[in-house]
Amino acid sequence: MSTELKVPTLPESVTDAAVLSWHKQAGDSVTRDENLLDLETDKVVLEVPSPVDGVLKEIRADAGAVVASDDVLAIIEAGASKAAPSEPASTEEAAPEPAAAAKETPPPAAPDKGAEPVLTPAVRRLVKELSIDPANIQGTGKDGRILKADVMRYLDEQKKEEDEEDIQAMLPGEEANAPVRNDQRVPMSRLRARVAERLVEAQQTAAILTTFNEVDLSEVMALRKRYRDSFEKAHGVRLGFMSFFVKATIEALKRFPAVNASVDGTDIVYHNYFDIGIAVGSPRGLVVPILRDADQLSFADIESRIKQFGQKAQEGTLSYEELTGGTFTISNGGVYGSMLSTPILNPPQSGILGMHNIVERPVVVDGEIVIRPMMYLALSYDHRIIDGREAVQTLVTIKQSLEDPARLMLQL
Repeated sequence: MSTELKVPTLPESVTDAAVLSWHKQAGDSVTRDENLLDLETDKVVLEVPSPVDGVLKEIRADAGAVVASDDVLAIIEAGASKAAPSEPASTEEAAPEPAAAAKETPPPAAPDKGAEPVLTPAVRRLVKELSIDPANIQGTGKDGRILKADVMRYLDEQKKEEDEEDIQAMLPGEEANAPVRNDQRVPMSRLRARVAERLVEAQQTAAILTTFNEVDLSEVMALRKRYRDSFEKAHGVRLGFMSFFVKATIEALKRFPAVNASVDGTDIVYHNYFDIGIAVGSPRGLVVPILRDADQLSFADIESRIKQFGQKAQEGTLSYEELTGGTFTISNGGVYGSMLSTPILNPPQSGILGMHNIVERPVVVDGEIVIRPMMYLALSYDHRIIDGREAVQTLVTIKQSLEDPARLMLQL
């Protein structure tokens, strides 16, 4: 009996998806719940499992095809099994003469080099985006599974070989040739294309301005040092900086609701909840998972969820629900060494906080020059609904909360 493999119901507001890669070929045996292919939307990668045991009879949407909910991806012959090689008509006819058998016995078959390498889901997407043939990578995981570290090592080896070739090409000699110049053209992933679209949309539709300030993190760092071990022992997660910044941001948003609002046509929508987006880098590009009702979360809750977001982003397992919504965003360019930047709004939000690297700098305190761990802060905002005064005071409130963390506990 033939069974249609269809595109699952896509999340709300997602109109279509692209076939990222097939893990089976027509004629292969499949088992129920085995992942057959990956679909890429503008936010997440969806796995499509087989609904039945059988044989993949026909593929109707090749890699790169754009599909919508309920489109037919393939036909599976339920209950069938992959055809075995035909056997000889009789044992006597197939059996060689004893002498001939001794002479013509073939050597043991070599391992099948054409067998599909075993990849983790994250690695499948990585090699796809980098246009790497996984057959060239030696897997070090269990049962030969290719890990992300194996891909990185392969890339390093390739780079070394290319550098050596370039050096040889530049050495004097009769047969020395100039280095080869070439271009590589690859399509944007749907995630990166969507991010690009939204960034351009933000700059074209919002009146974006940025205000700057700096914060002395001496007290936060002292507090983290004092309670680091006991916090981790009690909650099973490290006490990082992000929980302090999330808490300080929420206090500021409570005082200045317009920064937590959004524009809808000619209306301003004020939100009485605080869903804070945390910008996270991933192999597929920038993603912004959401801390729902962040004002109700403890420091440990915030640190734990952000850690989970980071792991899921690397594995490509963030759900659509974790990536939608949000009333305000925090972006930490400091983890990459950024000193100062002007973050772009995440529509339809009206504000985004940019964190940067912490640098010991000389500052004047009580008339004396001292060395303090300083960070530049940037708040980009939509000037259509947020006045400069509100934006500046929002950033000052964040600064004050971080320079005196007791304010966060006492809500001052």
